[in-house]
Amino acid sequence: MTPKSSGDDVLAEGRIDPQALEVFRGRIGMKLRVSNVFNEHVTPEAIRKFVNGIGDTNPLFRDPAYAAGTRFGRLTAPPNWAYSVFPTWVLQGLPGVHAFHSGNDWEFYKPILVGDVITPECIFTGFEEKESRFAGRFVMEYQEARYLNQRGELVSKAKTWLVRAERPAARERGKYHGLTLPHPWSDEEVAKVEADVLAEQSRGGEVRFWEDVEVGEALPPVTKGPLGITDIVAYCVGAAPVQIMAHGAALREYQRHPAWAFRDPETGAKEPVYGVHWNKSAARSAGLPYPYDAGAQRHAWHIQLFVDWMGDEGWLKRDYGEYRNFVYLSDAVRFAGKVVKKYVDEDGEPCVDIETEAINQRGENVLPGRGTVALPSRERDYWPLAGRLPA
Repeated sequence: MTPKSSGDDVLAEGRIDPQALEVFRGRIGMKLRVSNVFNEHVTPEAIRKFVNGIGDTNPLFRDPAYAAGTRFGRLTAPPNWAYSVFPTWVLQGLPGVHAFHSGNDWEFYKPILVGDVITPECIFTGFEEKESRFAGRFVMEYQEARYLNQRGELVSKAKTWLVRAERPAARERGKYHGLTLPHPWSDEEVAKVEADVLAEQSRGGEVRFWEDVEVGEALPPVTKGPLGITDIVAYCVGAAPVQIMAHGAALREYQRHPAWAFRDPETGAKEPVYGVHWNKSAARSAGLPYPYDAGAQRHAWHIQLFVDWMGDEGWLKRDYGEYRNFVYLSDAVRFAGKVVKKYVDEDGEPCVDIETEAINQRGENVLPGRGTVALPSRERDYWPLAGRLPA
């Protein structure tokens, strides 16, 4: 299957046909070649650029003196920093068929500390054919990403699902084209959003003990927005989900992989397909009315909600999120959650389960999710980090 463009359409167009699916089916179970690696070496600069890219001001990830006084003993990366190593997916098969990152189910096992070296792996685990109002027939693709440190220890893993949709079908249906974009904020509304953004704070060294948590307890919200182009650029600087290059380096890559790029009709420049997150023409060609956020970026915000709440001594064991609708440039999202269960799990750890929502200014829940946090216990004299830090 060779992706084609009509000339009027910016992005290359592939089809989900029987021949393409047969080739795709033959890849199931394969360990994929991970070429979209960004960070491998855990450095203060790499951590700082990532947390800047998601707007996280927690000193545990920024201030060496502060981090030295914690149980970590040095700067550590937040669990969502794994997105900056590798975004949990490899774009593979079905050339010219758009991939929408649609969710992750994370498990976290070990801290990521300055000086570590993280190596990603990825396995193609399968796919299903489905129908939707957005693009008609589509393929739901499944992968599993794994992250290992220099000792060969599994640091974290993530199950990933991606919607693979034909771009012409998405454009023709125009499911999301009735929205008013950019969002028409009033001065008072923007001031409220920005006040909410500035109100977020991490618990830090104030220990949150398991015994003090009550079922029904609400998490302090985390707000992001209004989402601007610089927010997208900052995320790319910190996490670069694709290989973003310039001039000859980029052109040579696009010659090898024509479906990875498009020619911007306004500037005449070649741009990566990832430009759907900042380029209006690319976003419209993919069937969306306006540029939109990256799934990994949104999930990184979701993980920050847990990390801010649990404090330096807590441990995020699991985080699950589904990406619903799209977060467009000019949108704002408020992440909130509440404790729904308190128990000792099969590992003997005092845990709480938390259900979450992420509500935009249109009242849509753009990331329904949940997570499990292990907390210190006074009665058990238990500290989740004690058994997870390297000897």
